[in-house]
Amino acid sequence: MIPFEKFKLDNGLTVIVHEDYTTPLVAMNILYKVGARDEQPDKTGFAHLFEHLMFGGSVNIEDFDEPLQKAGGENNAFTNNDITNYYLTIPAQNLETGFWLESDRMLSLAFTEKSLEVQRSVVVEEFKQRYLNQPYGDVWLQLRPLAYKVHPYQWATIGKEISHIEEATLEDVKSFFKKWYAPNNAILSIAGNCDLKSAKTLCEKWFAPIPAQHIPERKLPVEPEQKEKRILELKRDVPNSRIYMAWHCCSRYDKEFYATDLLSDILSRGKSSRLYQQLVKQNNYFTDINAFMTGELDNSLLVIEGKLLNSTDMDQAEKVILEVVESVKQGIEDRELQKVQHKAEATIEFSEMGIENKALNLAYYELIGDAEECNRQAERYNAVTAQDIIAIANKILTPNNCSILRYQSSH
Repeated sequence: MIPFEKFKLDNGLTVIVHEDYTTPLVAMNILYKVGARDEQPDKTGFAHLFEHLMFGGSVNIEDFDEPLQKAGGENNAFTNNDITNYYLTIPAQNLETGFWLESDRMLSLAFTEKSLEVQRSVVVEEFKQRYLNQPYGDVWLQLRPLAYKVHPYQWATIGKEISHIEEATLEDVKSFFKKWYAPNNAILSIAGNCDLKSAKTLCEKWFAPIPAQHIPERKLPVEPEQKEKRILELKRDVPNSRIYMAWHCCSRYDKEFYATDLLSDILSRGKSSRLYQQLVKQNNYFTDINAFMTGELDNSLLVIEGKLLNSTDMDQAEKVILEVVESVKQGIEDRELQKVQHKAEATIEFSEMGIENKALNLAYYELIGDAEECNRQAERYNAVTAQDIIAIANKILTPNNCSILRYQSSH
């Protein structure tokens, strides 16, 4: 349970405060409601590029890191298909330094050709190192466009092509910033040794003067129903072959999310799960196998990823995975359901142990409807029945809804 207070500034910035006096620190988390899905198809990778640019100096502060470090703080950020999230922790007595830094880069970045060139080079190198020159690095560059034909989830956060980043102009990035990085498109959460009154005073001082912007209505294309199995076969210089099977499923907003998430847990969470027991331990088809939901805000994917033993071929790998998938449709034992529900509850409890995670959780659940939802997650999972999961399995784990990436080792 995370107690909190919530208020909104006149410029639209939503602020959530969780007071925790067991720590001398405060965590600040700013979630911007913009991710890779908001990019144009010919200008991808911009949200991630902005994650880097936001550390390149703001309009009144040349260097973000140095003053924060002198105040005893540290920071980082991440971007995904739906959001861009910045966070820092700082000793409570120096909290105003965090407000000064975060408000200035929300006000405006120090847009310069030099800063853009530096961060553009960093992102291009990251693209090469992590996605092109690393074994299995291009899996999601291949699997996403196989599964999504219309929706922008068809490209990864790093972008579709390096050229989109290489050709990004100063005008492009200024336009992207003005479009999405505004107080009325952000959620600020504060967790730690800070009382509500102080938080309100600091928010009014540092964030209230930042003007709201016109945020365009998001009109993303809806991915049509997949009506036939899709298969992509690749051969790469990698140690072992892998298979990826992806089925379209619900969005994070849907009530079905909890049953779908538990379905993936029954399939693969832990070494007592069905896929591991039947395909790794009892029969040596794979060295490892996992199932997970991508859990995105629009309709997402349930993915099974298997690492094949050399004695297993791709046809056999697909066949034995589908046999386990079909077994779930036939029934789920009470002990299986209770096990994954207990694990889900434990994960929720562990995610609330640090002030950084508390701040992130509050901001994220506010994004998807109401910060109070972070206190209802265990209840949501525990309300799922075996019949709910069987119904989801029968609905989504069908041949025509499946995209398969056969990632074959050339050895």
